[in-house]
Amino acid sequence: MKKKDIEFLDVVALRGPNIWTYRPVLEAWVDIGELEDHPSNTIPGFPERLSSWLPTLIEHRCSPGVRGGFLQRLREGTWPAHILEHVTLELQNLAGLPGGFGKARETAKRGVYKVIVRAWQEDVTRAALGEARDLVMAAMEDRPFDVEATISRLRRMVDRHCLGPSTACIVDAADDRDIPYIRLFEGNLVQLGYGARQRRIWTAETDRTSAIAEGISRDKDLTKRLLAECGVPVPEGRVVESVGQAWEAACDIGTPVVVKPYDGNHGRGVFTNLNSYEEVKAAYEVAVEEGSGVLVERFVPGNEHRLLVVGERMVAAARGEPAWVTGDGEHTIEELIDLQINTDPRRGRGEDCPLNLVRLDSAATLEVARQGFQADSVPPAGRRVLIQRNGNVAFDVTDQVHPEVAHAVTLAARIVGLDVAGVDLVAEDISRPLEEQRGAIVEVNAGPGLLMHLKPADGQPRPVGQAIIDHLFPPGEDGRIPVVGVSGTNGKTVVARLTARLLQLWGRHVGLACSEGLYFNQRQVERGDRADWASGRRVLMNRSVDAAVIENSSSVILRQGLAYDRCQVGIVTNIDQADHLGEHDIRDLDGMVNVMRTQVDVVLPTGAAVLNARDERVAAMAPLCDGEVVFFGLDAQLPAIASHLALGKRAVFVRDGDVVLAQGQHEQRLTAVAAIPLTVGGRVAFQLENVLAAVAGAWALGVPADIIRVGVEAFEADRPDPPWQFHVVQHRDITAVVDGAHNASALRALIAAAENFPASRRRIVYGAGKDRRDQDLLDLGRLLGEAFDDVVLYDDATVPTQRAPGEARALLRTGAHQGTRAAAIADEPDHATAIRSALAAARPGDLIVLQCDEGSADTTLHCLRHWIGQN
Repeated sequence: MKKKDIEFLDVVALRGPNIWTYRPVLEAWVDIGELEDHPSNTIPGFPERLSSWLPTLIEHRCSPGVRGGFLQRLREGTWPAHILEHVTLELQNLAGLPGGFGKARETAKRGVYKVIVRAWQEDVTRAALGEARDLVMAAMEDRPFDVEATISRLRRMVDRHCLGPSTACIVDAADDRDIPYIRLFEGNLVQLGYGARQRRIWTAETDRTSAIAEGISRDKDLTKRLLAECGVPVPEGRVVESVGQAWEAACDIGTPVVVKPYDGNHGRGVFTNLNSYEEVKAAYEVAVEEGSGVLVERFVPGNEHRLLVVGERMVAAARGEPAWVTGDGEHTIEELIDLQINTDPRRGRGEDCPLNLVRLDSAATLEVARQGFQADSVPPAGRRVLIQRNGNVAFDVTDQVHPEVAHAVTLAARIVGLDVAGVDLVAEDISRPLEEQRGAIVEVNAGPGLLMHLKPADGQPRPVGQAIIDHLFPPGEDGRIPVVGVSGTNGKTVVARLTARLLQLWGRHVGLACSEGLYFNQRQVERGDRADWASGRRVLMNRSVDAAVIENSSSVILRQGLAYDRCQVGIVTNIDQADHLGEHDIRDLDGMVNVMRTQVDVVLPTGAAVLNARDERVAAMAPLCDGEVVFFGLDAQLPAIASHLALGKRAVFVRDGDVVLAQGQHEQRLTAVAAIPLTVGGRVAFQLENVLAAVAGAWALGVPADIIRVGVEAFEADRPDPPWQFHVVQHRDITAVVDGAHNASALRALIAAAENFPASRRRIVYGAGKDRRDQDLLDLGRLLGEAFDDVVLYDDATVPTQRAPGEARALLRTGAHQGTRAAAIADEPDHATAIRSALAAARPGDLIVLQCDEGSADTTLHCLRHWIGQN
C-alpha cells in the first residue's frame, strides 16, 4: 500500500556524459507514494522547518531565476523529488563540495520520479542523497533532525574520499584547459589526458619527477653538498651520529645551530637557534627518532620561506611568521596558545586551513624553556613568549622575491633534478639577494604542498595548478588522442570494428571496446560484450593506445554514461524504429533521439559528427554538433546530403555503384561497392551503410583515401572471425546467413538483403534476445511469418530476462501465425538444438538465416562449422 514516504527504487551512477549533462551524476529513481497528492504548501510548517534547518537554501535560484527562488517554490507548493534534489545539492555544498547540477523529472509511472544530482564523488553523493531523504522526511513529519551532525559526517567523507586541495587545484586547471582527467584510484593519483598522450600526477608530483631526484631531496646532507658544489648558498653543517658529535659540530660551526633529521619531512624534529650543550643534546634525542640520521648546521637568522618551482620557473612564494603569546598574569602558556593563537579561523587540522594548530611539541617546549617557562607556567601580564620560531609558512610574498633569489631556487631544483619542487630558504628580507644577508637554502622538497599558495593566510592566491598544467601540457597540447564514439540502434559493432581497422592501417595503435570484445591493436584481450563504460575507460588508460574506438549503446548512455568527456568523431549509425523502448523510461522515438544525441553533444569543436542522412531523426542532430558534420548515405540525392554539399561541406555516398567522397562540388571515387566484401557484392544495403559510416569517420580523422580503400576492400578477408551482421556461407547449393538482428528495423534490413539471394525456400532460426515489449515481439513474429517459409523459434539463454521460460517465444509464435507466408513454425528449447534441426533439414536451394544469440555468436558459428565439416 502506498504511504507518505520517499522510497529509493534505484540509484544509477552515470560516470560520464549522459542525457542530463556532460558531468558525472547520480540518477535516483524515487517513489513518493501518497506524497504525490501532498505538495509542500499543504504540509503544515514544512517550508518553515526546512528553511530554518538549511538557511543557505536561499541561494538556490531554481526556476524563478532569482535568489530565494527555490524557497518561493517551496512556499507555493512543489513535490518531494524536487525538494530532495535541492537538499542533496545543499548538503554537498555545506560539506565542502560545489553544489552543482540538479534536476527532478516525472516518469511514466505516477509518483515515481528521477532525481538527478551532480556527483563530485560518488560515495559522498550517495550518502548525501540518503541524508537528504531523511532530513526532508523529518521536516515533513515534524521530527528532530541533527543537521550539524549530518554535515560533519559528510565533511569527514569528503576529507576521506575526495581529492586533496593540491591535487584538486591541478585537476581544476586541467579542466579549465579542456584537458580530460581520470582518477586512477581512491587516492590522489590522477591521469591527465588519454592513452599515449596522458600524463600522471600524484598530489604535486608528476610522472616527470624522477625517483633519483626524490631520493636526493630526502637526503638533506646530500642535497646540501650538491647545492654547495654548484654555488648555491647553503648553511654549513654535517651529519653526526651521537650527542658528542653533535656538540662537537656545533662548536666547530659556531652557535647558534640547527639540529634536524637529515631525511625527515614536514618539519618534524627540527630545532633551531640552539646555543648550549643541553639544548643540542635534547634536540638530538628527538631528531634521531624522526629519521635515520641527524644533521647539525649553521643557524640562519630570518624568516623561513617556501618557494615553489615548476619547470624552470619560480611561480609562488610564501613567508613564515613566528607564533607568540602575550601573558595576562592568569592563564598558562598552554592555555594562552589556545586562547590567542588557535582561535584564528585560518588555523585548523583540515587541508583547507592555511595555518596549522599550534601545539607544544618538543621543539616548541624547548623554545619556551629557553625563555624560562614551561607549559603550565603563567607568564606575567604583557610578557611576550615565543612559541614557534618557524612554521606558519602561509603569507604570500611572491611579488617581493628578488630575481637573484628566484634564480637560486630554480637552480637548486634543477641541481636536485625535480621538475616540481618546494624550496625552503631562510632570509631576513626576500627582496634582497641571499648573499647580502647570509641567507641560505635549507631544503629542496619533492611533492610540495600547494595549499599555502592557494589559500594564503594573507596575500594573493597564486595559480599554481595552472603552472603545473602548463608545465605538463605546453600551449597547443591537450593530452587528447583521437577518440571515435559509435552510437545508434543497429550496425554499431561493424562500424566500430571497421573504423578501428582503418586507423590501424593508418599506423595507429588502436584500442577498441565493442560488443564483440576488448581489443588492443587487433589483439582480443577479452571476449564478450565490452561496449561499456568500464571497458572504454580501460582503453583510454592504456599508455600504448594512440587512437580509441568505443561503441556505446543506448543502454550504456542511460545506465553508465560515456567513457570519455569529448571525442574527435561521434558516429550515429541510425535510430530507425529504435529498440528497447519502454526501458529506462524512454517511451518513444523522440526520447531515443535525446539519448543518441549525447554522442553528438560531446564532439569537440575540432572534430566531426558522422550522421546517417537517410534517417531524418539522425540528420536533424547536425545543428547540435560543435564541430563539423559529415553525412553518409546510399544516395547523393538524399535531402540532407544535397543541401550539405551545396554549402561546400562533406559527405560520403554511393553513385553508379561506387563509393564517393565529396566536399561541395569536388568528388573523389573511393572504390566500387562490388569490391567491398562486407556488402556481399552490394546486395546487403545495411552493411553498405555501415561501411559508409566507417569511411566517413576515418575520412573525418584525416585517414588518406588510399588507406581507406585498402581497408574496406580487405576487411572481410583479413578477419579471423566473421561479423555478426549478414555473414554469408554457401555450401552444397545451400546459402546460410549468420546475422544478429534482434529488433524490427534490423530484421527488416535483413529481410530486404535476403531477398537479393535467390532461394526455393527461405528459413530462419530466431530468438527474442533481451527483454522487449510484448508488442515489439508480436511485430517481430509478424515480420518472420511474412518473410519466411519456415520459422524455428528458441529462447536465448545468453542474456538475462524477467520473462518466464517460453513466454517471449510464445509471443513471437503468435505474431508469426499472423503472417501470410510461414508454412511451418516450430519451437526448440535451446539455440544449438534449433540450429542443428534447421541445418539437418536443409536441402539444395534453401536460404537459411541463423540468428546469433544476442550475447554471443559462438553457438551459431560452432554449429555452422560443424555442419559444414560433416557435410
